[in-house]
Amino acid sequence: MTRLNAKVLNYLGCIWLAGLAGNAHATGSLEDSKATLSMRNFYMDDDSRSGAPSVKEWGQGFMLNYQSGFTEGMVGAGVDAVGILGIKLDSGGRAGKPGITRIPGNMFPRESDGSSVDEFSSLGFTGKLRVSKTELRMGTLMPRNPVIGYSDGRMLPQMFQGTQLTSKELSDVTLTAGLIEHARGRGSSNYEPLSAPGASSTGFTNKFYYAGADYQPIKALTLQYYYGELEDFYKQHFVGLLHEKPIGPGALKTDLRYFHSDSTGANKRGDQDYLVTGYYGGNITKGEVDNDTWSALFTYTIGGHTIGAGYQSVRGDSYFPSVNQGDGSYVYLITDSIIGRFGSPGEDTWQARYSYDFAAVGIPGLTVGTIYNRGTGARTANAPGTEQEYDTTLSYVIQGGMFKGLGFAYRNAVYRSDLTASGTRNDQNRIVVNYTIPLL
Repeated sequence: MTRLNAKVLNYLGCIWLAGLAGNAHATGSLEDSKATLSMRNFYMDDDSRSGAPSVKEWGQGFMLNYQSGFTEGMVGAGVDAVGILGIKLDSGGRAGKPGITRIPGNMFPRESDGSSVDEFSSLGFTGKLRVSKTELRMGTLMPRNPVIGYSDGRMLPQMFQGTQLTSKELSDVTLTAGLIEHARGRGSSNYEPLSAPGASSTGFTNKFYYAGADYQPIKALTLQYYYGELEDFYKQHFVGLLHEKPIGPGALKTDLRYFHSDSTGANKRGDQDYLVTGYYGGNITKGEVDNDTWSALFTYTIGGHTIGAGYQSVRGDSYFPSVNQGDGSYVYLITDSIIGRFGSPGEDTWQARYSYDFAAVGIPGLTVGTIYNRGTGARTANAPGTEQEYDTTLSYVIQGGMFKGLGFAYRNAVYRSDLTASGTRNDQNRIVVNYTIPLL
């Protein structure tokens, strides 16, 4: 897509969305319609202490989101639409050019010479039907559950294309099922087929099936089961428990998670295009999915303080599998951090975390938090290794006045590991400014 075409698509899309929203609101044909314009200014400095070129990028993202209500009648119908635009403010160097100390990251698509494009855009639509407490959505989706979820860690969020059915007909139970066929990465304007981490650049599929249930017998307890299958790569079962209990002046939250992942299709048959990151005995890379991951996280909140401790264990012969689009993805692990994930086979990770909400001392909107992960025993082609990461986040959201809802965040990550022969040392800093304007 050329720069001119990207601009034209975005502007026409925004005009169309605004007209659609205004028309629905004026005629009253679709009740409860709403539209918002979200803006995110995102700066990232990823400093490699291992000698590789650093990544520094700065951009401005816009997302116009229209959500219609449903038509009247036994079967209600509606349409949602979303338009995104990303504008480059700064991104240095050209990927692959020798002798440079600064290269583009994955916030923007690349030109043919390896440099970042000046802007990119995309437009998506979702048709929806509702009967009673059951809703069917077809088109652009942003699911978020234990086996698949969109990533929102850059200037613009990841999006998927597919079909999802959600039902709340049963008391205290939410049922979900879906099929994902394509994904748009966080720094891309195109939808592409699906893959898994470590797979060949030619190993793709257009089918990720998922289904699950959230059962809440009482307000303080949620039980979960989900199944996901990335065709020709892996099948995955998840069981989880979330519980909150008042203890003394505070409350204790318990978060238990277990994943069992196994190979299927081409990956199970050993097709070279569908092998993933995996290590077997004797440091032999085989690439067949074989992973069991369980974790426990306990947090105690009292006043503005939240103190937490967790543990995660990864067993089997492959890295924790997930749907991956190359420029970043979401995984439902307690160790999914700013840089690392701590999902290597054989790895045991201890976690400590602390956060404070300054509303407790009369400063609502201001929070600070830090998380430390240390993983040991990871099986790699190099040798059993260790990795650790410190993440710190400071954020503030304006609570009133003309700029109510304007949010600022600073995130810092320090990552060190010896999982490769040369070791990895990364220091990363992010500055994010978010603001959403309601249009309807």
